Amino acid sequence: MRRLFAGLTAGAFLLVATACGSSGGSSPKAGASSGGITTVKVGLIPIVDVAPLYLGEKKGFYEKQGLKLSPTLASGGAAIVPAVASGQYQFGFSNVFSLMLAQSNDVPVKAISNGVASTGVQGKDFGATLVKKDSSIKTAKDLEGKKVAVNTLKNIVELSVRASVKKAGGDPDKVKFVEIPFDQMPAALDKGQVDAAMAVEPALTTIKNQGGREIASPLVDVAPDLTVAMYFTSTQYAQQNPEVVKKFQTATAQSLAYADAHPDEVRQIVTTYTKVPASVLAKVTLPKWPAEANRSSIDAQEKLGQEFGFFKKAPDLDTLLP
Repeated sequence: MRRLFAGLTAGAFLLVATACGSSGGSSPKAGASSGGITTVKVGLIPIVDVAPLYLGEKKGFYEKQGLKLSPTLASGGAAIVPAVASGQYQFGFSNVFSLMLAQSNDVPVKAISNGVASTGVQGKDFGATLVKKDSSIKTAKDLEGKKVAVNTLKNIVELSVRASVKKAGGDPDKVKFVEIPFDQMPAALDKGQVDAAMAVEPALTTIKNQGGREIASPLVDVAPDLTVAMYFTSTQYAQQNPEVVKKFQTATAQSLAYADAHPDEVRQIVTTYTKVPASVLAKVTLPKWPAEANRSSIDAQEKLGQEFGFFKKAPDLDTLLP
């Protein structure tokens, strides 16, 4: 099921969410409550981006709000969206573009808290397109006709690589995108299964440690200070459990601020939910965790999505965003 969800394209969102929602007894309700504590399932990706939630849980920010997090790991936002929409999870972490795709296909999702942002600095971001050291590929334009690994097709990673190729004067439609989970990208690139990979931390540093060379900062190429991902719920859950949502928002805001101010603790907590060694994490470039989303950067993603033909209809950002 996880592989099925990970491979979802935009057109499959509605079918999957509808099928899951019609299975009976799956309407989203608050998680199990015990002793005044409500347990909520949260769909996450095993990457540095979600470290604030693990830190917040460890520091008691969620417990203080009467919540206990039950994290479930998935390969990407496209896998998490239908699970939240169907009530399998109460909350989820997804790149903003996945949420746009879902809403444009009438999947009832609602962004509720900021998630993670690009550093905005070329060559010093937490996401990058990399090639092997001896590759003939020098710029994003050279990706024409080459195989490029992305964690999910027709999503923010592919969108950002396309933006880089376009910015470099190339034709994004000539790039061959291959779907590979972030944690499998280092091996795929090293074995020559792909010519390049758009990786985020900690896979980015792992590839560099293998001798990989960075050729572009795609997230920076999309927009300055790009809002990459947000935490979200289903519109039904938000309507039925406004107090739980409010508590989650409060604890998450505390968690984001704490993570931004304590980078060493971020690096340590990542070892608890990934297999990346501390020696690698010591070198990773951390993203930014601002309290608020950057609306202009989200508008830029929507514009590119329209240009590249990713949407069947334009998403309603005023309804989707907090």
